[in-house]
Amino acid sequence: MPSQKTQQELPDYYACVARDVVEMCSPREGVWVDLGCGEGPVAFALAKLSGSVLVLVDPKREALTRAVSKAGELGLSRRTVAVYGQAESLPLADDSVDLVVSRGSIFFWDDQAAGVREVHRILRPGGRAMLGGGLGRTYPLWARREFIRRRRESVRKRGPEAVRAFEEVRSRDAFRRWAEEAGLRGFDVVGDAALPEDDPDTGLGLWLICGKEQEQR
Repeated sequence: MPSQKTQQELPDYYACVARDVVEMCSPREGVWVDLGCGEGPVAFALAKLSGSVLVLVDPKREALTRAVSKAGELGLSRRTVAVYGQAESLPLADDSVDLVVSRGSIFFWDDQAAGVREVHRILRPGGRAMLGGGLGRTYPLWARREFIRRRRESVRKRGPEAVRAFEEVRSRDAFRRWAEEAGLRGFDVVGDAALPEDDPDTGLGLWLICGKEQEQR
């Protein structure tokens, strides 16, 4: 049983999320994008599972600066590129990347459908994307319970409107709507943010998984 101190200092979930991404997307090696990367923890967890080039994209320059510094500390500078940009207008070429991961940022995009459309645009044929949020299926149950409890408490403190807005963008219906408005022909919405914290599938979270079809020859 974790000590009280351990309960207060929750373990990182980034490695758990990275494992889910690799297992669920089976991405090929190449160029991998962490969209809404913050300081890069998901990208750096993915770096341990792949030799791909990592493109870190975020609308906050200070976060990117810290991410670049961290990449240097981890010995990843030669395969890390930092790009200032927003989901709705990605400064990346058509058909240029093999994987796009975005953990936690889609809920805060100004226009989710536009962001999903941009993600699909930059994927190479055969590329994959996983957009959403979660703690990872292997994240410890005790830590998952405490993380969810703290998050719910924080949202409730902001009032009923905050609770409504929080739940609205974390629904399977919302994810499906964004994908359909983006014009995606094929996609999957996996997970369910409404599951109780003790459910074995709660750690997965909620994700939109899509790809770009290979060109027919």
